[in-house]
Amino acid sequence: METKVEASETMSDLRTHAAEIAEQFSDHLDVDEDDVEERLQNLVDEYRVPVDEARRSVVNSYLDEAGLERDELGRGGAEETLLADIDEDEQWVDVTAKVVDLWDPRSDSISQVGLLGDESGTLKFVSFKTSELPELDEGAVYELGNVVTDEYQGNFSVKLNRTTTIEELDEDIEVGDDDVTIEGALVDIQSGSGLIKRCPEEGCTRVLQNGRCNEHGNVEGEFDLRIKGVVDDGNEVHDVIFNKEMTEELTGISLEEAKQMAMDALDTTIVVDEMRDDLVGVYYRVTGPTFGRYVLADETERLTGPADAEAVLIKARSI
Repeated sequence: METKVEASETMSDLRTHAAEIAEQFSDHLDVDEDDVEERLQNLVDEYRVPVDEARRSVVNSYLDEAGLERDELGRGGAEETLLADIDEDEQWVDVTAKVVDLWDPRSDSISQVGLLGDESGTLKFVSFKTSELPELDEGAVYELGNVVTDEYQGNFSVKLNRTTTIEELDEDIEVGDDDVTIEGALVDIQSGSGLIKRCPEEGCTRVLQNGRCNEHGNVEGEFDLRIKGVVDDGNEVHDVIFNKEMTEELTGISLEEAKQMAMDALDTTIVVDEMRDDLVGVYYRVTGPTFGRYVLADETERLTGPADAEAVLIKARSI
């Protein structure tokens, strides 16, 4: 049962959210802050909807009413924020950051995707073609005004949108190092590894479950490779994600070869089975940033000497 203190905190949260939503739509609709709070309160109290989901639902209803897309919405009080301090979804912020790395977009709808960095660390960014923004240069430093935060499974990123302002600065930033290095035996490869399919919808990279995206429903997915591994360093275990490039490097199996293997066998699980046979029980040194509970492998080195097979099996069965 909710305590009086918790109820008071929820009311305070709803008033804050209502004020922010009203400000966001102030240039587009005659939005009354009390009405916004009433909508939020109804969702939270009557339908037991979490506050964040209630906010998203109310914002979507106002977007429909105004005939707006989300990236056309005003900033609603954006403020200068360090990348490491971004810990909420759908917040409008300003950042000053260096373009640390640019990656190849996996979707035709994406103009640029890569890694931003400031003194606090690094964070993924995405810019969509529909936003019609100038491209960022790797190694350059920019003031990025009015970017919106995004969260998926505890991992945060920022999206550049039509309202984002971009100003290149004649300076450099010493990017904070948020990488970690772990050494240990790969003791397990978890489900959701090997040849997978991702949602092809703009801005969505969710892995499909039985051909279905949790957000977009049944879709025709796009193939990808990844490994969700567990590395035991002798003291604790670490969840590590190897992306397509790291998986290809680690296994020697390219995406096209994996697709052919699955086609020949009429079974996609053959790919992860072969990976498991080759990799489990081997020692690795892995370096990369942490996102949530995961280490994202940027560099991987196979170390000499496999782990004790029996000990590895015992560890894997206990996970």
